[in-house]
Amino acid sequence: MSDQARILCCGEALIDMIPAEIEPGVHAFQPCSGGAVFNTAVALGRLGVGTEFLTGLSSDMFGQQLQDFLAESGVATSLCKRSDRPTTLAFVKLENGHASYFFYDENSAGRMIALEDVGEVPDTIEAVFFGGISLAVEPCARTYEALCAREAAGHLVMIDPNVRPGFIADADVYRTRINGMFAHADIVKLSDEDLNWMMPDAASLDEQVKAVLATGPAILLVTKGAEGATAYLADGREVSVVSERVEVVDTVGAGDTFNAGILAKLAELNLLSKDAVRTISDDQMREALGFASKVAAINVSRKGANPPWRKEL
Repeated sequence: MSDQARILCCGEALIDMIPAEIEPGVHAFQPCSGGAVFNTAVALGRLGVGTEFLTGLSSDMFGQQLQDFLAESGVATSLCKRSDRPTTLAFVKLENGHASYFFYDENSAGRMIALEDVGEVPDTIEAVFFGGISLAVEPCARTYEALCAREAAGHLVMIDPNVRPGFIADADVYRTRINGMFAHADIVKLSDEDLNWMMPDAASLDEQVKAVLATGPAILLVTKGAEGATAYLADGREVSVVSERVEVVDTVGAGDTFNAGILAKLAELNLLSKDAVRTISDDQMREALGFASKVAAINVSRKGANPPWRKEL
C-alpha cells in the first residue's frame, strides 16, 4: 500500500472485450483492462493522486493483467482479495461511438468478495468511492453497501451507480440499495440517463434532483454528455460547465474518468472532507467540474477507457 494513498476506490475490475477489425472483414475482440471503478482508480493514479483499490482479483491471466495495469498507473492493491475464481468479462458492442455491454460474471472473483474479506481502511484514506456493476449483483453489492455504511462517518463518500439496466435482476431491490447508500454519501454522480432510470415517474429534472438531495448528499453531479455537467448543491446553488469540444472516438470510461477528475481536483484543493464539500464555493465547484470535463474529454478522444496522465494536461 502506498503511504500517500488518499482515496480508496471500491468495486469491479474486469476485462472489456473490445471489438476490433484485425483485417478487412475479419473481426475479433481485444481484452482491455476495465470496469467502472477500476477506470476511476486508474485515472486517479495517472493524475498523481495516491489511490488504493479494493476488489476481488483473480489469480488467472486476466487477473494478473488487471493487477499489472493498476501498478503501471500507480494504484496500490494491498487491500484486494485474491482468489482462483475467474475474472469478469464484459463484451462491448459499439454503435455510433456509444457502448453497450454483455457481462459474464457468475462466481467471479470480484462478484464473490465478502465483507470479512475487507481489511481495515488505512488511516491515510480521506475519501472512499463506490460505484459500477458491483452495486447491482450479489453478494458483492451487499459487501460494498455494508462497507459504505461502516466507513461513512469517518470519510468523504462519493457514489456513481453507473446504472446498467441489463445487469439488474430486481430493479426495486437495486433502487432501494442505491438510495440507502446515497444517505451515506457526500457526493453523488448520475448521468441524465441514470436519473431517468432511477426515477422514471419523476415529472422533471428538478423533481429528480430534489429527490436525490433529500436523501442526504451535499453535492449531486449530473452529467449530460455533450451538453456538459451541473453540480446541484444541498443549499440550493447550481454550478454548470460546458463540455470540452473534441472528436469523440468512443465513450467507454468517460464518466469514470470524470469522477476521477472531480476527486483529483478536490484533493488538490484540500476539500476531501465531509465538512469541506458542504461549504465548497462556486468557484471551487466550477474548477472541479471544469477539470473533470477536461480529463473526460481526453478519454473519449481515444479508443477504449484510456484516462490521461497528469503530464498530458
